[in-house]
Amino acid sequence: MEQRTPWEFSDDRGRLVVAGQRPARLVTYIQAGATLWDHGIRPVGLFGSQHDGAVPDPAKGGELPLTEIPYLGAGAALHPDTLLEAEPDLVVAVTYDGEQLYGLEQKTALELEAHVPVATVAVGPGRSLAEVRERFAALAGSLGRGEPLGLARELDAAEDALRQAAGGPARPRVLALSPAGPERVHLARPSSWPDLRALAEHGVNLVEPPAGAGINWSTVGWAEAAGLAPDIILIDARSNAARPETLRADAHWRALEARVRLLPWNPEAPCSRLAHSRFFSQVAMTLRAA
Repeated sequence: MEQRTPWEFSDDRGRLVVAGQRPARLVTYIQAGATLWDHGIRPVGLFGSQHDGAVPDPAKGGELPLTEIPYLGAGAALHPDTLLEAEPDLVVAVTYDGEQLYGLEQKTALELEAHVPVATVAVGPGRSLAEVRERFAALAGSLGRGEPLGLARELDAAEDALRQAAGGPARPRVLALSPAGPERVHLARPSSWPDLRALAEHGVNLVEPPAGAGINWSTVGWAEAAGLAPDIILIDARSNAARPETLRADAHWRALEARVRLLPWNPEAPCSRLAHSRFFSQVAMTLRAA
């Protein structure tokens, strides 16, 4: 029988999260759950953010068996009692600012922490993609699980392939965006997203949107987006983003769709070697094709 010993983890709010024994029943934000699943950890419940609805967003779910794991709600509709009914001994959330638990109302977060340990991992602009991946790996390791060793070699190979594809003479222009509808589009600022910064560090020619308001996004019309002349568009695949087929009322989008290569992009993808290997490989293939 495994000896019961106290468990602790220093989370990314600077808090020491403690439990009487190693947690085994985890309720997680869906991105965190998808990441931990890649480390061999199965959550007992999932929750979404204020951008999510009554069912889980498959784009955020990674390899999670979403039909088998209870989805407990999202945003303001998520009541702390619903989370506690899953009997977690640890709640895992993400934070963008190092303070707030993303996806949970502040009142909900406070009530949760009065009953169950809560650990956060920072996924915001202050951290590199490798650092986010390492922090999730540290949390999984503290829970007694980890990724297969062979995935380290796969990630190295995917990074090498990306650098080779990005270093060619053509250097296609890559624009990451999230469609708001036929009139407006949110253009991602590469420096604000760890995965986009990682692409740039490997040589990908990312397009910088116009300066202005918005830390993560620059919201413009489709004419401005088309004026940036991208060759490849990383298009937000999450459920809250408008789908390409709904944008065709706009002539600028139709012109873009006719000439660029579209690659689905998940700004809240799992932060694991498996997920990052796949992302880098997909971008590399698209660069070579362009």
